[in-house]
Amino acid sequence: MIRILIADDHPIVREGLKQILSETDDILVVDEASNGKEVLDYAWNNAYDVILLDISMPGRDGLEVLRELKHQKPKLPVLILSMYPEEHYAIRVLRGGASGYLTKSSAPDELISAIRKVATGRKYISSSLAERLTYELDRDADRPVHESLSDREYQVMHMIASGKTIKEIADELCLSVKTVSTYRSRILEKMNMKNNAEIVLYAVQNKLVD
Repeated sequence: MIRILIADDHPIVREGLKQILSETDDILVVDEASNGKEVLDYAWNNAYDVILLDISMPGRDGLEVLRELKHQKPKLPVLILSMYPEEHYAIRVLRGGASGYLTKSSAPDELISAIRKVATGRKYISSSLAERLTYELDRDADRPVHESLSDREYQVMHMIASGKTIKEIADELCLSVKTVSTYRSRILEKMNMKNNAEIVLYAVQNKLVD
């Protein structure tokens, strides 16, 4: 039996996932977490075969939780399930130690297959993501400037590029406006930009936002 911890801050999403997985005879949802702190608390005190983790959660977001999980329990498979398309986060989370990346628009059969695969210690990579990874490996050593950002800086940059205000970002990430403003300043400095408009233009040109 594959023991699962589902981590998502939306109850309706968790219920939907449990319904899908309840139709299998080899996957059991043992616990649910609605924020990053709960994920880490559950992971330290219980044994799971796979953690199904959303990226966007209040407080400690999925990227930060993934980093902490892989530091403390490097062999525990973490499958990322996100509303963001693959090109936005997939390569970053795989580099961070995730065992796979699926979007929430994926078919139930694909989710079940992915869970079964990562539970055996293997990686789950869709065909489209495999092509993107090949491209990443084959291209020149010059890396896009956004890859110099930390995970949190990248997340804030992505939210700015999506049109969210500093206050909206602060509320969503459970951070202070001052902290988000500091992240914004670091982003502008690292990317050699002057304002949000340049961030938006860069994100669109590099297909980081829809």
